[in-house]
Amino acid sequence: MRPLFTSRLICMTLFGLVALAPDRFAAAQTFAVPQIETATPHMGPAQIESIAKDALAAFDTPGMAIGIVHKGSVRFSGGVGRSNIVSGNAVTDRTLFRVASTTKAFTAAALAVLVDDSVLDWDDKVIDYLPDFRMSDPWVTREFTIRDLLTHRSGLGLGAGDLMLWPEPSGFSRKELIHNLRYLKPVSSFRSQYAYDNLLYIVAGEVAAAAADMSWEALVQSRILDPLGMGCFAGDVPADLHDRTAIPYAFIDDATVEVTRNRIENTSNISAAAGGLVCNVEGMNIWMLTQLSGGLGPNGTRIFSEEQRDEMWTSQTILRVGQTERERDGTHFKTYALGWRKEDMHGYELVSHTGTLSGYQAYVALVPELELGVVILNNGSNSGARSSLMQTVLKAYMGEPSVDWVSRLAEAQALWRTQNDIAPDAVNDNAAGSGTVDRPLADYAGLYEDPWFGKVDIRQTGRGLRFQSRKMVRMAGTLSPFDMNTFIVEWDDPEFRADAYMRFDTDFDGEISGATMAHVDPNGDWSFNFRDLAFTRIED
Repeated sequence: MRPLFTSRLICMTLFGLVALAPDRFAAAQTFAVPQIETATPHMGPAQIESIAKDALAAFDTPGMAIGIVHKGSVRFSGGVGRSNIVSGNAVTDRTLFRVASTTKAFTAAALAVLVDDSVLDWDDKVIDYLPDFRMSDPWVTREFTIRDLLTHRSGLGLGAGDLMLWPEPSGFSRKELIHNLRYLKPVSSFRSQYAYDNLLYIVAGEVAAAAADMSWEALVQSRILDPLGMGCFAGDVPADLHDRTAIPYAFIDDATVEVTRNRIENTSNISAAAGGLVCNVEGMNIWMLTQLSGGLGPNGTRIFSEEQRDEMWTSQTILRVGQTERERDGTHFKTYALGWRKEDMHGYELVSHTGTLSGYQAYVALVPELELGVVILNNGSNSGARSSLMQTVLKAYMGEPSVDWVSRLAEAQALWRTQNDIAPDAVNDNAAGSGTVDRPLADYAGLYEDPWFGKVDIRQTGRGLRFQSRKMVRMAGTLSPFDMNTFIVEWDDPEFRADAYMRFDTDFDGEISGATMAHVDPNGDWSFNFRDLAFTRIED
């Protein structure tokens, strides 16, 4: 019998919302699901692998690893495609991927471990652990709790401050990041609206580190990953395992190219607590079994209490339910919990999270009433691959009609591109200006500084004006005249897909005094949060 909906049955869209970046094709999800035939609840390995291969081909993804646990056992653990298209290495269930924002659940779990240890409480004030923590409003600073760090309701805008994290390598330290939070301006009142955030999960990791008197990496490794025998890494990845890592790829200009900046190296990074964990499907199967059993690992090791597992799954922030989710999944409610999203799907409680980093995709979904967990990891940049297979598997276990989700999602993406009049790899077609600016280029050259992003050099070269961040070394590009006092910054790395307007301001004497920035493509990657930048021209 289908379980009745209760107040615990809540949140998150299953169609490619992301941890580090929302899917740019979400607007195209407007199709009805036909009543065809009832799928077999237990999908066979051959069927799973066949659909996964179709997804790889449809969404330009080299490789994918899949894990399914059901009723306390691993039902599928394997891979399809290639982890490295140069060497030809195949993806297996031991191939290591960056799992991006599905890391957030591990950060919440690390805090849960400390709650069980009576070292801290979810509603403790952040400033009691990190004295330098400041938001722009003193009252918000005093009231900000550990729970607030995990629930995306701080008042900051979507992706605020992410330019201190990506593109890697970041030139900022975690200490600098915490200090710079005070300069980020809110877009809503405290605890009133949902806006996805990465920076505050890094702060949460530093709270855990301060309370435990060890780094976030050491805490997660010693209290979660190693006791469970997951074979995964919160920090350094041993050099002798590098041949088991998946190379990150993106599909640009009709070609698959490596996203070199996001390769798995053997050092941790500033964003680890928000999205830096490295894991494989074999380990993630253990993680899902531990979650479904209330914190007890399959090897008999208890990581956190069932009480704290339930707390992490308790809804905190209300999210909007879209028309597509209602029609496709029968969704009534969505929320964000502590490191997890929640929703009801066809009458079942779904606890899930996605992760997106250029070149890597992750998706973890748990259906407690079915004792079901599904994880998908891949080394591409199109969320359609993970979403289509996840839809297929979950709906099969829920007894829903069988649908070719690979074709459906591919059609939805094509429709979105048509509606927005862009090619698959084009992002800057919206710009139309005179192609000239009001002043000689030399007038715009100089040193500019933003309170949280730091210094940027605008230099005149033989190629025209050049943009170079001093902290984020990969943020480099050419300024092409657009109109009046506005240029378009075309980044050297085409995979950014985030070319930006840079508009220069003048003072009362008519001198160039500063600059602001904005996306050229309104659908560009929101992790490039140009809207929060306000540069002032300074002396070098």
